[in-house]
Amino acid sequence: MASAKVLNAKKEVVAEITDKIKNSESVILFQYQGLTVSDLSTLRGKLRDANAEVKVYKNTLLKRAIDDLNLSLDGFLEGPNAILFGKDLLEPIKVIADFAKEHEKMEIRVGIISGSVADIKTIEEYASIPSRDGLLTMFAGGLIEHVRNLAIGLNLLAEQKEEN
Repeated sequence: MASAKVLNAKKEVVAEITDKIKNSESVILFQYQGLTVSDLSTLRGKLRDANAEVKVYKNTLLKRAIDDLNLSLDGFLEGPNAILFGKDLLEPIKVIADFAKEHEKMEIRVGIISGSVADIKTIEEYASIPSRDGLLTMFAGGLIEHVRNLAIGLNLLAEQKEEN
């Protein structure tokens, strides 16, 4: 039988996982088996820049935390898993998706995006969204198009008035 000290330590870890999931916009569960230590260090550095972190927990403790949040990740909590906790929504997903493309041995399994379970297809869709700067550039380009059309229309109207 486990001692009270061990049980309390496990409860603290479950509470930590639950808290991290609640406070993260993006949570990604992935298999890291086959990656080297330097690969994982590189990934951790890139994620740190994106305001995210990677942790490895026992699957049983992770399952308890997921159950406490009334989420279902059945079938995904087997084998060696790591979990990404991202404060931002898009940037950590983009980083890990790009890293998974470069490293065949890494497999993104499932995610929790804004409190809802997301499958791999949904994660890939989020990863394909342009960055915030890219979206702002596209928005500005759309606005400039309307201003350009207005300027052309006003110029044509002015030329028409001059002819009359």
